[in-house]
Formats: sequence, C-alpha cells, structure tokens
Amino acid sequence: MRADRRLYLGPALRRIRRERGLTQFDMAQDLEVSPSYVALLERNHRPLSAEMLLRLAQTYNLDIASLTGGGGADVSAKLQQVLKDPIFADIELPSLEVGDVAGNFPGVAEAFLRLYTAYQEEHLALADRGAEGREGSEAPDPVDESRRFLAARRNCFPLLDDAAEKFAALIAEHEGSLPAYFKDRHNLRVRRIPSSVMVGSMRRLDHHRREILLDDELDAASQRFQLALQLAYLEMGKEIDTALAEGSFATESGERLTRRALAGYAAAAIMMPYGPFARAVEARRYDVEALARQFGASFEQTAHRLTTLQKPGQERVPFFFIRVDPAGNVSKRLDGAGFPFARHGGGCPLWNVHETFQRPRQILTQWLELPDGQKFFSIARTVTAGGGGYGRPRVDRAIGLLCAEEHAHKLIYTQGPGGQRPEAATPIGVTCRLCHRTECTARSAPPIGRQILPDDIRRTTAPFGFADS
Repeated sequence: MRADRRLYLGPALRRIRRERGLTQFDMAQDLEVSPSYVALLERNHRPLSAEMLLRLAQTYNLDIASLTGGGGADVSAKLQQVLKDPIFADIELPSLEVGDVAGNFPGVAEAFLRLYTAYQEEHLALADRGAEGREGSEAPDPVDESRRFLAARRNCFPLLDDAAEKFAALIAEHEGSLPAYFKDRHNLRVRRIPSSVMVGSMRRLDHHRREILLDDELDAASQRFQLALQLAYLEMGKEIDTALAEGSFATESGERLTRRALAGYAAAAIMMPYGPFARAVEARRYDVEALARQFGASFEQTAHRLTTLQKPGQERVPFFFIRVDPAGNVSKRLDGAGFPFARHGGGCPLWNVHETFQRPRQILTQWLELPDGQKFFSIARTVTAGGGGYGRPRVDRAIGLLCAEEHAHKLIYTQGPGGQRPEAATPIGVTCRLCHRTECTARSAPPIGRQILPDDIRRTTAPFGFADS
C-alpha cells in the first residue's frame, strides 16, 4: 500500500464486525485498540493504516485484496442503483455526490438503503392488498411474504454470490466433483438409490451412515442442484441467515419459504458462479439453452439464474421470470425488469407463454406492448418436472423470461433475419380488469370503471361493448 494513500474502509469494517456478531468493544479487544478508535474507523473519520490492515486480516483470517478492493464502491454502486427509481427522477443526483455520501457518510448511506428496502416491501404489500381489496386484519399470505422479500431486493444477494463463488473454486480443485468434495470435506458419501427406497424424497442427508442419498431417477442437472443445495445448507447457513435477517415476517411459513428460496439461490450460485456466469451470458448473448449446457444446468435453473445478475457494479440485463402450469397457476415469479404482471388473478391470454403447451420444448419469442406504450421482449418454453421412468408422474410447466425493450438488442433471440421487430409487438394488458383495450377479443372480464353497453340492437365482436365515457 502506498504511503501517501489513505485507505478508508468503514463500511467494510462494520460488515466484518456484524457478520461475526461482534460489538465494537469486542473488535477493539481483538485488535488491541480502543473502542472509540474502532468507531472512528467505521465512520471513515480515520484511515486504516497498513499495520492495522494486516492485523485485521490476521485476526479474522481475511484476504487483504478482498478488503481493499471494494471500499465504499459497493455501497456507492448500491446507492446508484436505488437512485434510478422513478421516485427520484426529478432530483439531480451527480454520481460524484453519491460517491461522497457512500465514502464519507457510510452510516447515512446504510440507513438510506435500509429505508428504501423497507419502502419497497411495504409498496409491494400495499399493491397486494389493493389488488384484492383485502383488509390488513386478514391472515397474511406466506407466499406473498416470501415474494415481497425477494422482489424488494430484486432477487439479488451479493453476500451469497461471493460465498458461493469461493465454494465453486474449492469444488473445482476436486475436478469439479461435488461427491469428491463432500467425501474430502465432510466424510459424506453420495449414493443414488431407487425411488421406492427414497419414499417420496429426492434427497436425504443420513448423518448416521454419513451418506447423502439421491433418487436415482433424477437427471444430471437435478442431481447437481440437489448436491449444491445440500452444500448450501451445510456450509452457507451463516450467509443465508444474514440475508434472511434483513426481512420481517409475520408468519413462520413465510420465513421458511424465504429461507428455502435463499438456499436455492445459493445452490444455483454454486453451479453457476456469478463472475464466470456473467461473462458467459454476454459471450453467448443470453442463449439460455447454450448456457445450460455450458454449466451443466437445466433450462429452468439457467433462466432463474439470469434474474439474479444485478450485483451492484456488475449488472447484466434485468429479467422478469415466471413459471405457470397449463391452468395458468403461477408457481414462481421473480421481477427484476419492472414488468407489471398481475399479482392476483390471471394474466393476459395474448402472451405466448400460454401457447408453449401446444408446442412443447420449443422456444417461442414475442414482443409485447402494454397499454402505456412500454415494450418488452419475451422468450417462453415448456419444462418438465418428474418422470425419470416409465409411468412416473410428470408435470409440464411453462417458463417465461422477459426484458425491457432497451435491453432486447443484447439477446441472441432478437438477432438475424428471423428476429421480430418491436413494431410487431402484441398489445397486451396486465389483467383484463385493469386493461382498457376495447377491441380485445380475448377479454374475459370488463375493466374496472367502464360502463358496459347493452346488446339489444348491436353485438360487438369483442366480448363487451363499452360506453365512450
């Protein structure tokens, strides 16, 4: 470190202390300094000397490069991302000023980020209540709780990504073999056994026999994911709990669902580490099938991972992800693209995600235009869960992946002579009750606030005729 360079690492120091559950007094004792000095360092009122940096690295077994590489840059990048919210659109916020706040007033920056996250969660909760006209006195929905938690954070958890990337590197030292890693690190043997023995489980950890048991009908991608998931539960519990602690849950089920989602996030991050995966998506122009083969993952796992690439300073195309069954039931929804999908009730039938069931395993593309003029590009394809043997039950679902028009040119699906143009966008609505496209023949319900005309004399081609005002 150059002698004339002052190093301020207040936010990083505070994060290290909190991750280890230490008070400023505890850290001061560990480092053999006064608590007031630790407080000054955390507020960036004092620079971190080379001697103190080495002492910090040795005391807590830290990599010096990871300490000095970010500084306030991560906080600054998070602030920059948050300040893109339309609520701040009329305020001039130069990046230099944002950097100054992150670097010189880390406490204020952290307080603002916490407040914004809480705002996002309450905003989504209000949308839920408004969509159904529900009263706050009714029992909370655990699924909604979990979805709001993920949506408020754009389904991006850099703490999990960083930890998973380190584990991926360790696994690579075992020739990329998760079974070999489990054997060496935990003395656990991986065994594949028949479904009849698994009795309804696809994965089970047998502590007594020191074994991880897998259903032998799982395909290769599912096996890898289940092993990565077990690794996340065994070695990333602290990081998962830290991420979970940022939320506030009214139900135990909501918290458990969220913990499961975070563990699944960690497993996908182990299979598809952030850095290599982010570079690959650009090299392959977001070709989901090609990426799936490169990383040994399924189409759904890869599409899901694409929604998580919003690490501050390393963002890629933001996507909206949805998984639906043939009846239109939504079993998973993640929004990083600002797509206003109906939070309750059915979506628009003109979106081709519903058409995929007629053309299984084919990728369908489509431009969509909302009533306010926003355009999104969509890719959709069916995926199959279950099976693995003759007569085994299978479940077919459709995966939809969307991005805003401004990002669509980066996708391989919009390239070449067969690529559709935005001008050919299909007019859709969020849901029939909120859509005022009077000519739509696919409408299932009249929109709120429009007077329906009688059909005594004239019957319109659309299901409902409306008065002009």
